[in-house]
Amino acid sequence: MSTQEPGVSVGTVLADRRTAPQLALELVAGGAGLDRLITIPYIQKTGLALAGYDAYLRHGRVLIFGESEVRYLQSLVPLVRVEALRRVLARDIPCVLVTDSLDAGADLTVEAERAGVPVLRTPLRTPAAIAHLTAMLEVHLAPRDILHGVLLDILGLGVLVAGESGIGKSECALDLIARGHRLVADDTVDVYRRTEGIVIGTCPVPTRHHMEIRGLGIINVRDLFGVASTRPSKRIELVVQLERWETGREYERLGLDDAVFDILGVAVPLVRMPVAPGRNVAMLVEVAARNQLLRARGRHAARDLAERLDRQLQGDAPREETDGAEPGEEA
Repeated sequence: MSTQEPGVSVGTVLADRRTAPQLALELVAGGAGLDRLITIPYIQKTGLALAGYDAYLRHGRVLIFGESEVRYLQSLVPLVRVEALRRVLARDIPCVLVTDSLDAGADLTVEAERAGVPVLRTPLRTPAAIAHLTAMLEVHLAPRDILHGVLLDILGLGVLVAGESGIGKSECALDLIARGHRLVADDTVDVYRRTEGIVIGTCPVPTRHHMEIRGLGIINVRDLFGVASTRPSKRIELVVQLERWETGREYERLGLDDAVFDILGVAVPLVRMPVAPGRNVAMLVEVAARNQLLRARGRHAARDLAERLDRQLQGDAPREETDGAEPGEEA
């Protein structure tokens, strides 16, 4: 069974005023082709296509007309210019982007309307336009998924609190917000992979800044705790899986083995946190975040202790002094 090629329509890119507002895109011609799909985020800028070398134009990639392309078109006699434009627009490209607010001429407008190929224009110069448009397309074309959990910014670390419904994820998150940490999304987290090794979590617009707390209902976190208590998106760097405590089950005691949680093919560090009456789950999640920050800096407490004990057992380690105690004094 064939799968549909992923892509974003030209109309969607034109209407996007949030991802790359600097582009300030406007439609010049070819409005009938706004449903054409852009499938590759990387822009093609090949002025040689206008000179007859159009075989290298790739389907699904935006074609840029900068100053050199526009000046070249203007240098051609009308019949040759029309022939060159027809040949390029027949290559099934999704759209043409004219940079620096240049006027590409009436022939481009006429031929784009005839071929149904949108022509967009931006005030940015070509290098800046390529950078911003590529970044926008990488967001639109990134692999995506929806996760059930609560995403928080804890000390600058993106922490996804996951677990079965009713286990207390939102209550844990509310406690962390009261401690000064920031909410990204509650219950439903939209995630996308920006590049290899980086996954970003966001909140659906309708539920942004809101949480559902059993017994309280829906609350607006930003209204209750201020604008600094929320943020729109965050890279996910740690997953804390809340699990109900089961008597007799063996739980991690040392933390030597590093577990991971797969999100869109990216292995994110995972901590399984048993939930039981009397455990301060919010404090434990905060400590897990602090511990992950230390591990990212190369400080792994469990492994450091294990290595130190191994050296002492082998007789290779020097005798350690008590912290801050002078000889003859009690530590």
